Amino acid sequence: MIVSVIYALAPGQTFNLDYYMNSHIPLVGSLLGPCGLKSTQVLHGTGAPGGAAAAELIALLEFESLDVFGAAMEKHGAAVLGDIPNFTDAQPSIQFNEKLA
Repeated sequence: MIVSVIYALAPGQTFNLDYYMNSHIPLVGSLLGPCGLKSTQVLHGTGAPGGAAAAELIALLEFESLDVFGAAMEKHGAAVLGDIPNFTDAQPSIQFNEKLA
């Protein structure tokens, strides 16, 4: 199961990529890794056909199941989500995905 965390910025919103990569992602790994986080991919939107990217950043977090993710977030969600204001004033969209290929 893949959890997508998508940061689409409205005009005027900010995103500190340096903090995200050097502080937030290591925090996520250190807290959620022992709770079942299998892998993390971070995608930085750089553009799209005809203009700007729809999202500033997409993080893909792989867990064995939704239950494993839920247990990890129950234990450490407050710390992970509480760090968001340190790098952006946007709220992420979170989506659960089934890996097909």
